[in-house]
Amino acid sequence: MRSTLLTGDSAWKPVARMYECGRSGHWGRRVLPSTAAIWKARSRLGVAPLRQLFARVCRPVATPDTEGAFYRDWRLIAIDGTTFDLPDTKANVEAFGRPPRSGRGEQDVGYPQLRMVGLVECGTHAVFDAAIGTVRTGEQALARAALGSLRPGILLLADRGFYSVDLWRTAAATGADLLWRVRKDLVLPVVEQLSDGSYLTEIFDRSDIHHTRRGVPVRAVEYTIAGHEGVYRLITTILDPDKAPAADLAALYAQRWEFESTLDEIKTHLGGSQLVLRSQHPVGAEQELYGFLLVHHAIRHLMHQAARQADRDPDRISFTRSLRVVRRQVTDQAAFSPRQTRTRGPSHPR
Repeated sequence: MRSTLLTGDSAWKPVARMYECGRSGHWGRRVLPSTAAIWKARSRLGVAPLRQLFARVCRPVATPDTEGAFYRDWRLIAIDGTTFDLPDTKANVEAFGRPPRSGRGEQDVGYPQLRMVGLVECGTHAVFDAAIGTVRTGEQALARAALGSLRPGILLLADRGFYSVDLWRTAAATGADLLWRVRKDLVLPVVEQLSDGSYLTEIFDRSDIHHTRRGVPVRAVEYTIAGHEGVYRLITTILDPDKAPAADLAALYAQRWEFESTLDEIKTHLGGSQLVLRSQHPVGAEQELYGFLLVHHAIRHLMHQAARQADRDPDRISFTRSLRVVRRQVTDQAAFSPRQTRTRGPSHPR
């Protein structure tokens, strides 16, 4: 039963039963659509409407008084990537591919996967942009599609896997400020030592080995963490230490892990343990992923509203409990008819 729910479009029939239960008040009054009918309806719909809906309604939700969402005048945003397992069908393998081989000579193994890179508002866990591609598409390539949602007033946090001078330039051109970790072997010449322990430096294109062209000016912050080996290195577009001291930036970088918490909410709590997207067809897989993102954003938006009313940090509200409340309410909401949008004609006296 579980494998059917995880891999087949028949998984949507229990959803239809729940919906009809809410509308009719008991089981069996209406004839439920068949599995084939549901699959055909999803095929006719395609992925574009859900992608457009996500782009239209999913936005950062924090307000200036939302605890933990801002540093000074900057809204804290994290970018990162992940993969989602798909049913092992020929169509999914052809569209998205399997994870690359391990290097021991084996053929590509495991479930086919799609890759997603997203933007998450750290203070609320709201996912407000996402780019989807094959498992072999690099995170930097997908990141370019998501960077269009950046704006001035954002501080974008990213790990060292996203660093390249070209991607840095693209992200900075949006007007957002950046705080990215870089590899420890990246050469960062000290141009000017600053009073807070950070220093001004330049980054250069990898092709410009001898630095014959002018580099991109950045500010570097280096620090250690107790119990961890090595030195952490961050670079930022905020060149003035008075606007963002080095100690503050080192502490802020830890907010990047809010992306990991967001993924846990989507993959473990919304999708269930060991999540495998259910559709055996590529379009259906993208539909389902956008569905997860839309539902997650809606729940997080409700949590933010509740946190504001209670004057609490949204991170202090349990996502699991909030999800349970929503699940209990969803069938009751189905009992209400959709709001009428047609304009009625003039009434006639009887």
